[in-house]
Amino acid sequence: MMSSSFNVVEMIDISKSFFGVKVLDNISFAVTSGEIHALAGENGAGKSTLMKILQGVYTMDSGVIQIAGETASIHSFQDARKYGIGMVFQEFSLVPELSVAQNIFLDREHKNKLHFFDEKETIRQSKLVMEELGLDIDVTAKVSTLGRAFQQLTEIAKAIAGDAKILILDEPTASLAKEEVDALFKVLKQLTARGVSIVYISHRMDEIYRICDRITILRDGKKITVSSLSEISPQEIIAHITGRKDVKMLSHEGRAIERLTTPIFEAIGIQVGNRVNNVSFKLYPGEIVGLAGLMGSGRTELVRAIFGLDKKDNGSIKIDGRDVAIKNPRDAIAHGFAFIPEDRRRQGLVMEHSVKQNILAANLSSLSHLNFLSYSKINSVVQDSIINFEVRPPEANREVRLLSGGNQQKVVIAKWMATNPKIVLMDEPTVGVDIGTKVEIMKLVRSIAAKGKSVILISSELPELLGVCDRILVIRKGKIAEELDRKDVRDEDHLQMIVQGIKV
Repeated sequence: MMSSSFNVVEMIDISKSFFGVKVLDNISFAVTSGEIHALAGENGAGKSTLMKILQGVYTMDSGVIQIAGETASIHSFQDARKYGIGMVFQEFSLVPELSVAQNIFLDREHKNKLHFFDEKETIRQSKLVMEELGLDIDVTAKVSTLGRAFQQLTEIAKAIAGDAKILILDEPTASLAKEEVDALFKVLKQLTARGVSIVYISHRMDEIYRICDRITILRDGKKITVSSLSEISPQEIIAHITGRKDVKMLSHEGRAIERLTTPIFEAIGIQVGNRVNNVSFKLYPGEIVGLAGLMGSGRTELVRAIFGLDKKDNGSIKIDGRDVAIKNPRDAIAHGFAFIPEDRRRQGLVMEHSVKQNILAANLSSLSHLNFLSYSKINSVVQDSIINFEVRPPEANREVRLLSGGNQQKVVIAKWMATNPKIVLMDEPTVGVDIGTKVEIMKLVRSIAAKGKSVILISSELPELLGVCDRILVIRKGKIAEELDRKDVRDEDHLQMIVQGIKV
């Protein structure tokens, strides 16, 4: 918890505009020594922009930054580092083919007397940093061989090795399993005990209450409130974030699924190396089946194999009771599949292309006749998608990289739903999106199923699975360890224990 009321960093009346649009409007923000301070708000509220100004990525239009009571001039990463500021972005800055040690001291390499790279000293210093953080990570291993959790911790070690006294974490647990989150939080508590201050950007309410001392909430580029977590309720936080008092996480609505009919989809003995091991299950029309499991359990590998992205070593697939061969995504699309991937930036979108171009990417064949494109159909599909999925701003020609994370995800979903699929595969569809958008996406999942389409949903957010799924398959070590009817799962704690493999 907070060890001092002294403001180690203070941002006063910060304003910033892009292309004439004000994204930060006289925002003031302060963090005390040894504090973990949550920064919350919807996608596009200004959180990342404010922190990128503190990190020197952007230059503010007006305002003042004070570090330890003195006015600071920050115009670059190097300036920020000089003031003891480090940031771990959602998109890691690590070089995959370099070792952990080389990444930790990247651009601060140790040199020997002849001014050559001193690998032994770099390894020695890296081990000291890891020991200081209580981490057991092989510093000689290539970063590409590490799991995402260890990559995250390596990013933190890199910042701490640069003498960071103020650490900014942007959605640090977005792709971590529960035990990996526990390891991260243990490190963060050790850092704050040493007086390091942490800005924690997150959409996950349970984590904010678990790890943070105070919260500042932004909305539409303005500061709405700052409060101790002990003095504000989750519902009040949601109301401040969204500007609405009626936003609630979805509760389960019991639905009758007809399972005496022919399954719309059936997987039989799917095998993918040692990652997916003889998996079989059925999916019925209008059904939402959730895949729950720890990171590395084989959930993603299973849906990738179904969609033809990864080669199956064994097994078969049936659609409407008939055997089909799906060797690649084109085959999958032809058989009525859509796939919303976990990594929207790398796998779901072409970031430099427009909203229009991205929506059309999976639909050109259906919008052409005799090899000629129908521009009236194109404009109709794009405009309908923007309206139906409430993409903001509603500008078809805007580059998708300029949208917030939540609106980028809406474009991914809109693109695939425009293909009119029968079966929708969703891998962590709400990663990195705000609470309001999470609810919107889960309502969308329900609406897809209500139209008779079927959904396979991977989510590490157990409340999402409990809120919308009819059945939940627990994946463990590449196998279906449990098949649960939603009505038989009492609550989140019950499901968490099953996922962890604890007998209940």
